[in-house]
Amino acid sequence: MTKDSISVVKASILLIASISIVLGGVIFAEAPTEPVLILAGMVTIGLALMWGIDWDTIQDDLINNLQRMFIPILILMSVGMVIGVWILSGTVPLMIYYGLQILNPTIFLVAAAILCAIMSILIGTSWGTLGTAGVALMGISVGLGIPPHYTAGAVVVGAIFGDKMSPLSDTTVLAAGVTGTDIVDHIKHMLYTTIPGFVISLIVYAIIGFKYGGGEVSGEDYDIILNSLQNEFNLNPLLILPPILVLFLIYRRKSPLMVFGIGILLGSSFAVIFQGATFLEVTEAMSGGYTRASGAEVVDEMLHQGGLMGMMGTVALLISAAIFGSPLKSSGVIDTFLNRVQNVAKSAKSIMFSNYILHGLLFTITGSYYVTYAVFGPMVSPLFDEYKLHCKNLSRLLEDSGTNFAPVVPWSVTGAFVTGTLGVEYTDYILFAPMTYLALVFGLIYVFTGFSIEKTE
Repeated sequence: MTKDSISVVKASILLIASISIVLGGVIFAEAPTEPVLILAGMVTIGLALMWGIDWDTIQDDLINNLQRMFIPILILMSVGMVIGVWILSGTVPLMIYYGLQILNPTIFLVAAAILCAIMSILIGTSWGTLGTAGVALMGISVGLGIPPHYTAGAVVVGAIFGDKMSPLSDTTVLAAGVTGTDIVDHIKHMLYTTIPGFVISLIVYAIIGFKYGGGEVSGEDYDIILNSLQNEFNLNPLLILPPILVLFLIYRRKSPLMVFGIGILLGSSFAVIFQGATFLEVTEAMSGGYTRASGAEVVDEMLHQGGLMGMMGTVALLISAAIFGSPLKSSGVIDTFLNRVQNVAKSAKSIMFSNYILHGLLFTITGSYYVTYAVFGPMVSPLFDEYKLHCKNLSRLLEDSGTNFAPVVPWSVTGAFVTGTLGVEYTDYILFAPMTYLALVFGLIYVFTGFSIEKTE
C-alpha cells in the first residue's frame, strides 16, 4: 500500500490521535515535550504500519526531514559556541555596559526597549535578554518611579524584536531552515511586519516617558552591574569587532556556518588577548557556556549562558518533532490536510490568510513555536510553491504568528517565562507590548493588500 491510498477517515484518526497525545502530554500532564512528541510519533507509526503503510516509506520521510534540519542544527550548535566565547571575551559585557549608560528617566522606556533589542540581536535569545537585562531594568524602573508593567512591556518588545532580527536566534534560524529560506532574506522580509509595530511601541513609550522626566537613574542592581562588569572584564572598545564582522559577513550573504566559525575563532582569540583566558576556559565556554562567577548574582544570571550543550535541548526538540511529523506525511495525513486547504483556498491570498490563521491556532494550542515551525513549515511549503509564493512569505508567517505572538499567549513557554521572570502578570503588561500582536495584524493587512508579498517566477 502506498502512502496515497490511506482513507480520509484513517488519516483523520491518525491526526486526532497524535495531536491528542501531544496536547494531553505537554499541556495537561506537563510532561517534557521531546518524549511526548516521540511517543506520539511511535503511536502514529504503529497505526500506519497496521494499516499497510510501508516501513521504508516512513523511514525515508524521517531521514529526509532530518537531512533538511541538519544545517539548521549545525548553525544552532555554532550559535551556542559563539555566545559562550563572546561573553568570555568581553564582547557581550561591553555592549551591556555601554548600553546601560544611555539610560535617562525621560527616555527610559524607549532606551530599555532599544537596549533589549540590541542585546537580543547580539546574543540571539529573547529569554536570555528577559532573564538578565530585563530583570535589571525592572529593578532600575522601581528607583525611577516607573510602574513595572510599563517596563515589562518595553522589555518584552525589545527582546522579541531583537530575537526576530538576530541571525544568532534559534527561532530565526529554525523558521528560515524549515522553509528553505535564506536567513538574510528571511530577516529582511520580517522588517515589513515587525518595524511598524516596534516604532509604534517606541512612540507609546516616548509619550509615557514624558510623565517621568526629572528623576535619576538609580537602583542597587544598576550599580552592581556596572561595577562588576568593570571589575571582571577588560572592556576594550575593540571587542565590538566580532559582532560587527559577523553581521557584515551575514549581510554579504556568506555561509552562516562559515561566518559563525569566524565569530568563534575571533571571539576565542579576543578572550585570550583581552581577558587572559586559557585554552581550557575557551573550550569550556564553547562547550558549556560562560560560567565564571563574579560574586554578583544579577551579573552571573546575566552572563551565565551560551555553549554547545545549551543548544542540545533545542536540537533534541527538532529531532523529536521530525519523529512526530514524518509519519504524518508518510501515512498521507499531510496530503489529506493540504487537499482540504486547497479545496477551500483557491488563490495565493486565501492560502496566505488560511495559513496565518492555522499556524496561529496551532501555536496557541501547543504554546511552542519549536514544535509548530518544525511540523507546520515543511507541511505547507508545497502549497506555497504551487501558488508561486516565495518561501520567505512562509518563514515570516511562522514568526509573525509564533515568535512575535508568543508573549500574547499566557500558557506558551515564552508567556509563562515572561510572567515568572519579570514578576508582572500577563494582563498588566500586554497592552504595553503592542508589537507582539501588531506584527500579526500588519501581516494579515499585507495579505489582503498584496504589499510585500513576494512571488516566484
